[in-house]
Amino acid sequence: MKIQQFERLKNKQWNALKDYSEKLVKPLVLVFGNRYQLERSDVYEEVKELFPDGAIILGSTAGEIIGERVYEESIIVTAIVFEKSRFEIRRDNILNHEKNALSVGASLIEQMPKEGLKHVFVVSEGSFVNGSALIEGLESKYKNIIFTGGLCGDDTRFEKTLVGYNEPPKEGEIVIVGFYGDSLDISYAQYGGWNSFGPQRIITKSDNNVLYELDGQPALDLYKKYLGDKASELPQSALLYPLSVKSKDRTEPIVRTVLSIDEEANAMILAGDVPEGSIVQLMMANIDNIADGASKAADRGMENRTSKPELAILVSCIGRKLVMDQRVEEEVEEVIESIGKQAVVGGFYSYGELAPFRSGETCELHNQTMTLTLFSE
Repeated sequence: MKIQQFERLKNKQWNALKDYSEKLVKPLVLVFGNRYQLERSDVYEEVKELFPDGAIILGSTAGEIIGERVYEESIIVTAIVFEKSRFEIRRDNILNHEKNALSVGASLIEQMPKEGLKHVFVVSEGSFVNGSALIEGLESKYKNIIFTGGLCGDDTRFEKTLVGYNEPPKEGEIVIVGFYGDSLDISYAQYGGWNSFGPQRIITKSDNNVLYELDGQPALDLYKKYLGDKASELPQSALLYPLSVKSKDRTEPIVRTVLSIDEEANAMILAGDVPEGSIVQLMMANIDNIADGASKAADRGMENRTSKPELAILVSCIGRKLVMDQRVEEEVEEVIESIGKQAVVGGFYSYGELAPFRSGETCELHNQTMTLTLFSE
C-alpha cells in the first residue's frame, strides 16, 4: 500500500506531509475539508492536478484529522494505492429519491459488484439524511458485508453538507467505496465514553428520526427544560447533551444527536431512528472519559488483526470535539498509541458515525462516538 497526504490550512498553500517524488497511479483520494473551503471553485481542480488519474471523493466536515493533528477551516487529502487489491466507487443523490434514505441506500448497493466484495466505506451527506434508513437500504442486498463511514458535517452551522465524486462537491450526494481482495485486512471499531443521567423516559410518539413525545409530553419542551439557558443555543447546544436510546430490538443503547428542531411541531429531528417504546436518557461526558473511549475503540479495532494497520480512517463526532475543545487531539493520540505509529491517519469530525457495535455484526448509526476503519495489505 502506498499513501500520500497533503494539507491546506486556511489561506495557505498545499503542503505535502512528506517529500513525495513518486507519482501515485490511479489512487483512491479522500478529501475532507471545511465546507467553505470546499465551496471554493479552485479546490477540486487543484486536487485533480495533484492526482490527475485519481478517484477523488470530497466531503465537508466539522473538523479535519491528519496524523496526530485536528484542524478547522482546512482541507486534508489522503491518497492511497492498493497494490494487491482494488476498489469500486458508486454515487447517487438523495434528492433524486425525494430524500428517501432507504431508497438511495438500496440503489447504491445494487450498483456495487458483489463478486469478491469485502468491505464498504460510506461518505454521506449529513444535513438531512436519516442515517438509520440509509444503513437499512445499504444492507438490504448484501447481509454479510460490513459498512463503516460517516455523515459529513458543517462545523456547528448545520446549514448544509457537501459530498462529491470526481466533480466539485454538492448537496445530497452519497458515495460508497467497495473494497475487494483476499490480501486486504480490514478491521473496525467504535466506542463512546458518554454517561447517562437523569430520569428514564419512554418515547410515546415518533416518526422514524423525528421525536415528538416523551412520556406523553412534547419532547422539545422537556429537552429545553433540561438545557436551561442553553436552550436558546439549539441545535448546537444539543451536541453537549445527546440522548441514549434503548429500543426493544437492540441489546445495547444507541446514542442519538439532535440535528435540528421543529418549533412549530414541538419536535426534534435526530440523526437516526428513535422507535416508539424506546427508553431514553440524557447523556453527558467529561474529557477523560471521551479520551478513554477513543483508546477503547482503537483496542477493539486491533483485536484479531493478522497484520499491523497501514492506514486508519477515523470518523469522530462533532459533539466529542466540542466537549474536548483545546484537548481534542488527545483522542486521536490515544488511537495512534494503540494502533501504532506505522499507520497513516486521516479522517474527519462528523454528524454521524457508521460502524457495527462489534466484529461481525450489522452496521449501526452512532453519534458522539469515535469510529475507526483500519486497512493493511
